[in-house]
Amino acid sequence: MLRAKYAAPGEGTREEVFDRVSQALAQAEAPALRAAWAATFREAMREGLLPAGRILAGAGRSPVRCLVNCFVQPLGGPRHPEAGPPLAQALAQAVTTLRAGGGVGCDFSAQDDVIGALRAFDATCAKATGRGPRPGALMGVLEIEHPAVDAFIDAKARAGLTHFNLSVALGDGFMNRVKQGEPEARARWHRLVHAAWHHGEPGVLFIDAIRHDDVLGWRETLTATNPCAEQPLPPHGSCCLASVDLARCVVRPLQRGAHLDFEALARLATVAVRLLDNVIELTAWPLPEQAEEARATRRIGLGFTGLADALILLSLRYDRADGRSMARRMVRTLRDAAVRASVQLAAERGPYPLFDAARHLAAPAYASRLPAVLRSLIARHGLRHSHLMSVAPAGSISLALADQASSGIEPVWAWTAHRPVRDAQGELHTLGVQDPAWRAWQRMQARSPKTLPSAFVTAADISAREQLAMVAAVAPYIDASISKTVNLHEDTPEPAVGTLLMQAWQAGLKGLAVYRPNPVMPPLLRRDG
Repeated sequence: MLRAKYAAPGEGTREEVFDRVSQALAQAEAPALRAAWAATFREAMREGLLPAGRILAGAGRSPVRCLVNCFVQPLGGPRHPEAGPPLAQALAQAVTTLRAGGGVGCDFSAQDDVIGALRAFDATCAKATGRGPRPGALMGVLEIEHPAVDAFIDAKARAGLTHFNLSVALGDGFMNRVKQGEPEARARWHRLVHAAWHHGEPGVLFIDAIRHDDVLGWRETLTATNPCAEQPLPPHGSCCLASVDLARCVVRPLQRGAHLDFEALARLATVAVRLLDNVIELTAWPLPEQAEEARATRRIGLGFTGLADALILLSLRYDRADGRSMARRMVRTLRDAAVRASVQLAAERGPYPLFDAARHLAAPAYASRLPAVLRSLIARHGLRHSHLMSVAPAGSISLALADQASSGIEPVWAWTAHRPVRDAQGELHTLGVQDPAWRAWQRMQARSPKTLPSAFVTAADISAREQLAMVAAVAPYIDASISKTVNLHEDTPEPAVGTLLMQAWQAGLKGLAVYRPNPVMPPLLRRDG
């Protein structure tokens, strides 16, 4: 997977990838400091800082490439022509972005012929990106109140749309009508729940929670996300991403005295913020509108991967209160270090151009809930980035560069599994996957095999409610969003999905998807045994 997705010609190891990327991203520094920052970036990557795929694949390559994964394109139409360009122009913009390697999200609520527009985007994506190791990715969003929402809810099952993820935007008004039993709202709700239960789509976006938390809500109205839903973005918005491998920060794993090195975690977050700030300066933007928006807000998205493995290595269960408490400490540490690093960069390089301290810190948005010491620093020195935290799926980089660690916020799927991957020519191959915590335990017990300790739990062992509880535990520290798919047992009754989605809304989450094993949507990973 490393060679197919991330390595440049002639590269065969992650060290060679790290060397190229670190040297390239240091070019945004003053000439006299480039060698030192290249060494700092390289060492951080060796210790568990994982830039997102486009950075790894494109940094230091010639010609200059797009290093950004996430985009949202505007799309107008008969219902709301002011929402963006008409379909033909939006398709042309999407093609440019997709060919540069970016995934594209779009709100289709301005369209009358929603299904026709989805099919046009899907066909265009297929032509634009071909069969390589990175097939194009799209997100389609539709308001729950749209007249075509029933057809949209059923679109993946009936219309194909192989390049799309779909999400329905649910407002608080609609959710309250469902809760109160209003017939029309309940009918739409049951249709949505059935589709999610039956074939895993669409996901849901709790759009008012997204908007209330947005520190730039005074100048933008968020309606869509990137393809994996971790990044709500305005028209022409984008975000460059990185993840920290939490498992790499565990000291004395699986032993008495195992603990997390919080200082190391904070150092990785600090370096990540500077690295991602440099990406904004060095990337080739597909469209000038994207460059303008990015430079005005300087959104970045620092997240994490390997959470489940880190907890196992600390002998903590993912589905227990002490595991959630540790997860909160980890993510709070990342958040605090990221904010401090952004403040320091604002003092050094200037705050993001749209920064206004009173507006940025105003309630009810995210920054108003930061600790007083951080709010004071922001008010005094400014902030380099409007948004800082985002939890991506991080599946491919976890397999290729994090020793096959559990991805993002997800539990371990299985101790051993097989995953289909595409090579550089687009041909599918099967990759064997072994969880690193499981491997570590096997090595320790090689001469006297024993039953796995209680901390070793997989997604099959963790209830949907406990998975949701983990998202709720860390969500207060994330200003963008969290990409999370709740894994359900095959025999999960349909009403339980409705209960879960209602609980997610009541918990103040920004979105959620579910997956129940079914013939329509087979799992990406296949468990062994």
